[in-house]
Amino acid sequence: MNSIGSKDHHSVYVVYLRDPEGDGKAGYYVGMTGLSPERRFENHKKGIKSARIVTRCGERLVPRLYAHLNPMPFDKAKQMEVMLAESLRKRGYLVFGGH
Repeated sequence: MNSIGSKDHHSVYVVYLRDPEGDGKAGYYVGMTGLSPERRFENHKKGIKSARIVTRCGERLVPRLYAHLNPMPFDKAKQMEVMLAESLRKRGYLVFGGH
């Protein structure tokens, strides 16, 4: 585990979204955070600095898609967020976030 103050404390995360467009199909939300993915997901669900799509449709985190990537420095996390979202889109998934 990294010590407090380490620059490698950012993470990417993926949230499974239930029926985000009302068509019965699932999707994903990809984000990055300086918090733990679990804490960030809790904040989304509570409406704290949240993406509305996650507050409304977020079911659970999908660690198998991101856990092996974390932690990392801020700049790497920004890049990885985009790469992870694009990878999921290329595989045919509906993806929100990932900017």
